[in-house]
Amino acid sequence: MIAIGANIAILRGATILLQQREDFEVWCLPGGHAEPGESLAETAVREAREETGLEATITGLVGCYTRTGAHPTIHTNCFRAVCDSGTLMAQPGEVLDLRWFHFDDLPADMFWWHRQQIADATSGVHGAAWHFEVAPAEPCASRAQLYERRDRSGLSRVEYYRYMFESNGTHRAICHAKGVHHG
Repeated sequence: MIAIGANIAILRGATILLQQREDFEVWCLPGGHAEPGESLAETAVREAREETGLEATITGLVGCYTRTGAHPTIHTNCFRAVCDSGTLMAQPGEVLDLRWFHFDDLPADMFWWHRQQIADATSGVHGAAWHFEVAPAEPCASRAQLYERRDRSGLSRVEYYRYMFESNGTHRAICHAKGVHHG
C-alpha cells in the first residue's frame, strides 16, 4: 500500500511548532494523509487546523520525503508555513501536547525521519528530496496490528516506538536532492 500526505513546519521566529502524538508519545510535525480531491498544500493546512487549532499560510515547499519499510509506504510533501490565527489546541485522541521548540533544542523522542524535514524547513531549504528506509524490529501489516502489539508489549509507548523504529540500526536516509537555501 502507498499513501500520499503532507507535513507542515509552522515557524515563529527561531521556533517550530511540534506535536506529541498519542500513539507513541513522541514528537513530530503536524501532518497526515491526503483526502480524495485534496491537494497536498490543502492537506497541510487542514492537518494544521485539525491537529493544532491554528490557521496556517504556506510560505513554501520544503521538499518531498518518502518513507518505506514501515506500513504504509508514504510519499509526503513538507511545507513551510506561518500562523495567521487560531488558538493552540491539541486534537483530542490524536495529539497529547503542542509546543514551540527552538530550532537548536528539539525533543529527543521524535520520529527520526522528521528530523531532516525540520532541519530543511528551519534552514530555508526548498526542493529537497529524501528517501527514508525504516527497518521496524518486527513487520506489521497494519496500524491496528502495530497498536495491538504495542499494547501487549508491556513497554511504555515511547519505549515501544524506540524498539520498533530505532533499535534495529539498519534504517537509513538517502538524499536524492539537498535542495537550495533561500532567505
